[in-house]
Amino acid sequence: MADFHQNGLITTLHRLGERPIEALEAELRAFGERRSMSLILPCLYSELEGDALPHIVEEIAKVDYLDEIIIGLDAADETQFAHAHAFFERLGQHYRLLWNDGPRLQALYDQLDAEGLAPERPGKGANVWNCMGYFLASGRGRVLAMHDCDIKTYSRDLLARLFYPMVHPNFTYKFAKGYYARVADGAINGRVARLFVTPLVRALMTVVGEMEYLRYMDSFRYPLSGECAMSASVAEAIRIPSDWGLEIGILAEVHRNYTPNAICQVDIADAYDHKHQPVSDHEADTGLAKMSADIAKALYRKLATYGVVLTPETIRTIKAVYLRNALDSVERFYFDAQINGLGYDRHKEEKTVEVFVEAIIKAGEQYVANPMEVPFIPTWNRVRAAFPNFLADFHAAVERDHEEAQAAARKG
Repeated sequence: MADFHQNGLITTLHRLGERPIEALEAELRAFGERRSMSLILPCLYSELEGDALPHIVEEIAKVDYLDEIIIGLDAADETQFAHAHAFFERLGQHYRLLWNDGPRLQALYDQLDAEGLAPERPGKGANVWNCMGYFLASGRGRVLAMHDCDIKTYSRDLLARLFYPMVHPNFTYKFAKGYYARVADGAINGRVARLFVTPLVRALMTVVGEMEYLRYMDSFRYPLSGECAMSASVAEAIRIPSDWGLEIGILAEVHRNYTPNAICQVDIADAYDHKHQPVSDHEADTGLAKMSADIAKALYRKLATYGVVLTPETIRTIKAVYLRNALDSVERFYFDAQINGLGYDRHKEEKTVEVFVEAIIKAGEQYVANPMEVPFIPTWNRVRAAFPNFLADFHAAVERDHEEAQAAARKG
């Protein structure tokens, strides 16, 4: 059972007991008559061949309050797109599959690229952005939620708890962030959140001083979760980062547009496990080293918008304070693991911290050397301003892909 403390700038909605999923879903069906719900699933084709996504689809197929499911499919050729269409047919609900590498959508992205409005690189950020665009184009949902497609411990209870604060008629939230304890197979996971983000945010608070933004970031129990929900107005007005800073960047964008009273976090799972990224030792362009560097740059860029000047000397000071915070965190989690009978490799954890220390310095060097770097994808409001008919064309292209896939399936 979770604690019940409300600390930080945002509301925390705890899991204080085991409420039957049937009761939650009954309420969501009623709420959905006024606030229709769409689900976004950004995925790689390779995830269709894993163990997690087939189980996720089986669970989602039991959900009857969704108006729409939008699946963003990356890294798929024509044959793989056809297979993916058949794979998701088991859902039963209204769904659309965005073939991001297909010729129709690529032609539309080329239009955006000519005006500097397309994502700079493929990846999860671009996939989520595409799905948000289709959500706005279809107009079927008033609220969207998204979650990753590699969750090994998935239950449809996760989805119900994620949507609940966004659609309850007495709640006024515009954005909800999911959180959970990253404990699985007798060990504490979530290294980047535990040993990097929280110690770094607190180091920034020490070095640059108290700021509402940093207190806001420190309020999230799991800021890197891929599970969140938002209103349509949020989806059309936020900029999506195209690198590993996606989750941190979305939180920053929501903070820019809304007060903390419009934002909450909700406990969505007793147990959560997914695919783990390799640490990759000290290789700067892979694994957790790359992820942590992108996250650090996202934080540095956000601080700059508040007038914080970061110099090489400042970055070195941040690194020193971070290292002390991170090593303290290693000790605290060691004690936490011991009392709960969990495995904990202190040597491995401290080696991971060493990788993160290098990421802080390298991210600082890259930030100072290239202050013009803006890895954000433009808002959908800006796309509509440049191309008033783009979303209609986008919707039509997805529909045409869907119709052709259905026709091919009937012939097959």
